[in-house]
Amino acid sequence: MITFKSIRYKNFLSTGNNWTTISLNKTKSTLIVGQNGAGKSTILDALSFALFGKPHRNINKPQLVNTINNKDSVVEVEFIIGKALFKVVRGIKPQIFEIWKNGVMINQSSHAKEYQKVLEQNIIKLNHKSFHQIVVLGSSSFIPFMQLPAQHRRDVIEDLLDINVFSKMNTLIKEKNSVLKEKLKDNSYQLDILKNKLESQRKYIRDITQINEDEINDKKKKISEVESEIKQLHNSNATCSAFNEANAEEVSKQLKEANNKKQIILQDKASATSEIKTIVGDSKFYEQNDTCPTCSQEIEPDFKKRKIHECKQKALQTKETLERIQSEANDVAALIDEWNNKAEEIKDNNNLINTNNKLISSHQKQIDGFNLDIQRLSSREGDIGEANQELHDMNEERNELMEHKLTLNEEYSYNTVMAEMLKDTGIKTKVIKQYIPVINKLVNQYLQVLDFFVHFNLDESFQETIRSRHRDAFSYDSFSEGEKQRIDLALLFTWRMIAKMKNSVATNLLILDETFDSSLDHDGVDNLMKILHTLDDDTNVFVISHKGEILDGKFEEKLEFKKEKNFSKMVA
Repeated sequence: MITFKSIRYKNFLSTGNNWTTISLNKTKSTLIVGQNGAGKSTILDALSFALFGKPHRNINKPQLVNTINNKDSVVEVEFIIGKALFKVVRGIKPQIFEIWKNGVMINQSSHAKEYQKVLEQNIIKLNHKSFHQIVVLGSSSFIPFMQLPAQHRRDVIEDLLDINVFSKMNTLIKEKNSVLKEKLKDNSYQLDILKNKLESQRKYIRDITQINEDEINDKKKKISEVESEIKQLHNSNATCSAFNEANAEEVSKQLKEANNKKQIILQDKASATSEIKTIVGDSKFYEQNDTCPTCSQEIEPDFKKRKIHECKQKALQTKETLERIQSEANDVAALIDEWNNKAEEIKDNNNLINTNNKLISSHQKQIDGFNLDIQRLSSREGDIGEANQELHDMNEERNELMEHKLTLNEEYSYNTVMAEMLKDTGIKTKVIKQYIPVINKLVNQYLQVLDFFVHFNLDESFQETIRSRHRDAFSYDSFSEGEKQRIDLALLFTWRMIAKMKNSVATNLLILDETFDSSLDHDGVDNLMKILHTLDDDTNVFVISHKGEILDGKFEEKLEFKKEKNFSKMVA
């Protein structure tokens, strides 16, 4: 329940720069009087402006600022919900909109509309229309319930019964379904794209498979050719190795022996050469000398002749020896050349083997490379493997999209069922059906108290049927203004009772604006006072009237408004 505690305002409409403060829960009944234009009904506009940002009457917002001061127009209203004390401050020039809870201002939204939603939907849980249907009845421009279109009547009753949450839920579900439709549309679009991708990928795999097979066959052919070359190289190495193994030892042995002989021959040749030189020296000595240079004795001719002959004989023998040695040297040299040629052949074979081995190694690397290419072409490492992986990923994505589509369709179906239940013809209608008889009963009870003996009936479409005692059927517009006001009063009290029963938008405040001054006769006034006196103690009634003399003494408190120096002023 909302218990309004106080309202105060300044520079609002005809009020000046001094605060006008009115307690809203001080007494059970308060009469507000004053001449026309004195500011009696300003309380209604101030209350409506503070809570909803717009006046009760049909007044443009800029006109709410006092035209003399033309600034600093402020309205503050305090109310209690549960154990929390709220204060709403709203002003013009400068613009002010603040909501306080227990002395702490609630964080303001960047948009005033969102801040207003917090106030209406989360705090007071009332909109402008519903608030005035249960709080205010008057002769001002506000439209009574019976003059509202059918949909607006439904909105008021949904607020009172606190079932407009179903409408909000329905709106949310419609918004969700709208989003789901877009998601389903996007899902179908993605599936179509993926379908085309899958077909293209399968064709690509078929093509690349054929290409890979051709490439693999080409690689295998090259491997075969290289293996044939390797075989030839191995055969060549085998021949060379066999020759080397058969001759290497013998060649080495024979070369060693020949070189040894060569060394002996060279030594013999050197000795023979040295001996010839000695013989030649001796021969020249005896040929050139007749006297011994050592002892100075004469050399005998026979001795000399014999020595020269001996020298010649020795020289001849030594020459023959040298010729023999030279012959042997020539034989050994020829033998060395022969074995050197075989050693060179062995060396050439070794070089050929090394060269062949390098070629074999190179060819083997070629084969390994070809085998890797074949492996790559035959497995995931090749293009076909990557293509198959991409195809697998596409199939997984398609499955996920299909599952997501099923989920979206399922959610959309559930939402459609819930939306059907939340439509006006669904759950809300069932709730309203339960309350329509109670509403009609309460309205008729209040009409009887107001001495208006008709049978009032609202149907589920909120169309009225009003029958007289003679069973004649009428509509609301068929009655006089006084009779209409009795119906409006009966509905006002009914809405308050329903709100209290439902505990949705119950409030302590009831304001009747010039209700006693318009179309009620003396009996109607007395009957209305009876109803007011039967209201609970937690109801605070404010009656605005410019005919105070009729109502004097019937209220616990009286507030009077006067105009002084063009400003409205309250006189308690």
